[in-house]
Amino acid sequence: MGYHEWKTCIDACLQCAAVCNHCASSCTREDDVKMMARCIELDMQCSAICYASAQLMSMGSPQAKELCAICAAICEACGEECSKHQMEHCQECARMCKACAEECRKMAA
Repeated sequence: MGYHEWKTCIDACLQCAAVCNHCASSCTREDDVKMMARCIELDMQCSAICYASAQLMSMGSPQAKELCAICAAICEACGEECSKHQMEHCQECARMCKACAEECRKMAA
């Protein structure tokens, strides 16, 4: 297994990482940045695990499934936090995180 078999999940992870980076950056420009701290923290964690998961899947790593299971959990947590905020960047991130978590769970099964 590798890139071609896991392409859907790889694409979801890369898109999620990009949206999480956008959300974290946008959160730093909000009026109450302190209120956004948990969101920013989870955005950064989610982006990091999504990039790592995509890399391992594209290399066909035997540990890719394990990492994707962890990725799904972090994406879910990030999505839950982002969904608490009404800003469009947070709502977009929440949707992408939930979609990525679903793809990662399928891949890890």
